[in-house]
Amino acid sequence: MKRIAIGLQYDGTAWHGYQKQESGHTVQDQLERALEKFARVPLATTCAGRTDTGVHALEQVVHFDTDLSRDPNAWLRGVNAFLPPSIAVRWAKELPGDPGVNDFFHARFSARARTYHYVLYNNPTRSPLLEGRAGFYFRPLDVELMQQAVPPLLGWHDFTAFRAAQCQAKSPVKLMHDIRIQRHGELVVFTITANAFLHHMVRNLVGSLVYIGSKRQRPEWLGELLESKDRHAAAPTFMPDGLYLAKIDYDPKWELPLETTSPLPWF
Repeated sequence: MKRIAIGLQYDGTAWHGYQKQESGHTVQDQLERALEKFARVPLATTCAGRTDTGVHALEQVVHFDTDLSRDPNAWLRGVNAFLPPSIAVRWAKELPGDPGVNDFFHARFSARARTYHYVLYNNPTRSPLLEGRAGFYFRPLDVELMQQAVPPLLGWHDFTAFRAAQCQAKSPVKLMHDIRIQRHGELVVFTITANAFLHHMVRNLVGSLVYIGSKRQRPEWLGELLESKDRHAAAPTFMPDGLYLAKIDYDPKWELPLETTSPLPWF
């Protein structure tokens, strides 16, 4: 058996998240149908991180096992021929995948960190051109105030205050590597990197940071929320429209042809 890793990019607006459901209207459903049409056998896939309804991916990493011999470019071109326009395989690579060997690649468990971008359109009036592509907030936002709120969140912490009620993670303790907040004209981009994320964690963090940026709360409030471990004390979950799974970090030894640029100008 061979283990094939692929980089997947998708516009999540039309899909009910990544993980397959009975409705069949998810990114994973579409990918596995395309794989089966190309390979002519069912192929089960495993992803680096599941995304919710309406959430996009600049680079989702997926693996599957097969005994078929195909050139990596054949997987890329062949599978893309059966995918809808909003989903595309960007690269493919064959990797060690024998669970009986100590050193094997796994899309989820080999990942060392994950990075998300959240794009927020900050203008008094919404723009239909950014519908589904960016979140929206009509009051002015002070980026410097939001940046001041970040330091208490860095490092190992219990992120229960930013965890969805339906989250199935075994532990709320995660390692927050970095949170960057930058303004690009009327767009505010939040870039958040952690070893892993809880359900709705990024959108809950963005919602609370927006409270601070709009001067509804003090910068110190974010650290107080973290210590409180009280989800009800935090801001509501922000809309999914502007959320992008941007990057999965792996050991360089795998030599994955990961994306180094983005088709979107604000990343």
